[in-house]
Amino acid sequence: MSTRTQPNIIVFFTDQQRHDTTGAAGSTLGLTPNFDRMASEGTHVANSFTCQPVCGPARSSLQTGLYATQTGVWRNGFALKDGQRTLAHHFNDAGYDTGYIGKWHLYPAKDHPGYVPRDAQGGYKTWLGANLLEFVSDAYDLHLWDQDGNEHMLPGYRVDGQTDAAIRYITEERDNPYFLFLSYIEPHHQNHADNYPAPEGYEERYAGARLPPDLGKMVGSAPQHWPGYCGMIKRLDEALGRLFDALRSLGQLDNTIVLFTSDHGNHFKTRNSEYKRSCHEASIHVPTAVCGPGFNGGGRIQKLVSLVDLPPTLLDAAGIDVPTEMAGRSVLPLLREGDTSDWPEEVFVQISETHTGRCVRTARWKYSVRCPETDENGDPVSKPDAEIYEDDFLYDLQADPWEQCNLVGIPTFKEVVTDLRRRLVARMTAVGEKAP
Repeated sequence: MSTRTQPNIIVFFTDQQRHDTTGAAGSTLGLTPNFDRMASEGTHVANSFTCQPVCGPARSSLQTGLYATQTGVWRNGFALKDGQRTLAHHFNDAGYDTGYIGKWHLYPAKDHPGYVPRDAQGGYKTWLGANLLEFVSDAYDLHLWDQDGNEHMLPGYRVDGQTDAAIRYITEERDNPYFLFLSYIEPHHQNHADNYPAPEGYEERYAGARLPPDLGKMVGSAPQHWPGYCGMIKRLDEALGRLFDALRSLGQLDNTIVLFTSDHGNHFKTRNSEYKRSCHEASIHVPTAVCGPGFNGGGRIQKLVSLVDLPPTLLDAAGIDVPTEMAGRSVLPLLREGDTSDWPEEVFVQISETHTGRCVRTARWKYSVRCPETDENGDPVSKPDAEIYEDDFLYDLQADPWEQCNLVGIPTFKEVVTDLRRRLVARMTAVGEKAP
């Protein structure tokens, strides 16, 4: 297979971005004109969901095409299992140059929150990253480490520093196609200050921006944080536009696939004491679009798509055989005419850290369970899986899209719960969990 005819691939990966911040999903704030054009001219994966609403586990799934309990990173602070093959390994084998820029969060940062040893860099040939980027950088103080462990300070706003590095990468002369994974921290909060530091002047633009209905109806931190969050997303979208401009000027646009997605969303402390780690749409529904060869003119995919479906999609689009061990499947058949009746009718979500939970989401229903076990302090136990779960949430998304009315325990919905519980257990056992 000649690598010269294979497309370049760029993954534009944001952190903690809600799906409804995009115009393609109905936002009227004008934050994402470049994403919206990408979704319109390429393929908009309208119903795209994370399989684990927390950073490290979600990232392990996107790197491997496996669920978090299969990768070994079932919560933050763990590393991929020894010998785990990532997208980089598969693209390396197919003759690609592979590069990684930005946040990693797949290495136990016992010694240093930024530097990642060479053997823990996921197989990427070139590297300019930081493990816990939010702990070694700030909005105008970006520090990344190369594959040899040398520290680099990149000037400018953090999004721009990473985008500059990405443009330098795609500008390099090379004989092979490239696979570039560009992983931003924005619009994730800055941990040490618990704020959302937008570029200078950007937060003020959105001081009066209307909140999504779920945030407007529930008490949380959105009134304080929403303007900065919007400003960060605006700058990310401008970076996406810069990347497309660079591809166009380099003559690479027609032979480059760009995937935009996020690891999870943000509920702004309305569902628990922080920003994600829940079954709610605000936590699990993420913006996703793909453009380039095979995806241009693809329209709007309405089927439910999981984060674990994106790795096989990228491999399939590059003409690389999808490993049978991957838990997801390529979305390319959804773009072509044909029978898609075997596509799953639900997505499966694992939840950790705040509690041990599991969830299935269909086109209409959301059903979530949690392990009732607590520790000596009375806090929920977080572990890879559990032997006992209790019903936690049931939402009718058709009647209650903002998930304000929990239907768990209402006799009218007993048959619905029975069906969803059956589906949930089937999905759990399919990825190696014990039937609870």
